[in-house]
Amino acid sequence: MLDPGHNGGNASHPAEINKQVSVGNGRKACDTAGTSTPDGYSEHEFAWDLSNRLAKLLREDGAEVALTRENDSGVGPCITERAATGKRVGADAALSIHGDGADASGHGFHVITPLPVGENKAIVDDSLRLGRAIRDAYRAGTGIPYSTYLGKDGLDQRGDLGGLNLATVPKVFIECGNMQNPGDAAKMSSASFRQRMAESLAKGVENYFSG
Repeated sequence: MLDPGHNGGNASHPAEINKQVSVGNGRKACDTAGTSTPDGYSEHEFAWDLSNRLAKLLREDGAEVALTRENDSGVGPCITERAATGKRVGADAALSIHGDGADASGHGFHVITPLPVGENKAIVDDSLRLGRAIRDAYRAGTGIPYSTYLGKDGLDQRGDLGGLNLATVPKVFIECGNMQNPGDAAKMSSASFRQRMAESLAKGVENYFSG
């Protein structure tokens, strides 16, 4: 299962996306609008494009792939529904694709894996294995360095993300780069480089299942 972060209609529907939902250890907004590059290339558009590139590659390799949203013009779905999709479609693993919106001085990527929060304890170890496979393949395939501002060695464990807290299949997030950083933004805005990202992520998924 691929989870393209955010959605194109989120920013124009604040009441819907700001609705509070349970994330297992508290409450957070249903979703957010995401970030964008200084030139206006949005995170939701980036995530949608990259997810579809990745889905195509995985399907060509024989995988069955489901996405958590059908287009880039809708609202949501809420993080609770995104987390539930993995179980609903019978996924063996899930990857949530994002671009970060950190201070422009920071650059690089990181993969977020879940801390044990309630019922996700059973998938924490496999999620970490998935995260390492994604991290290694993405670093090797894109040349993008580990994040200089968050995590350690390209990995960050968190217990505050509903998409991970409520997951019932191994799941990780990848922040593919910092969209506020000029160097990262240039790569993420390039169609040819997004294809390179997709190829790297596909390799990571394949390595996870063959490992």
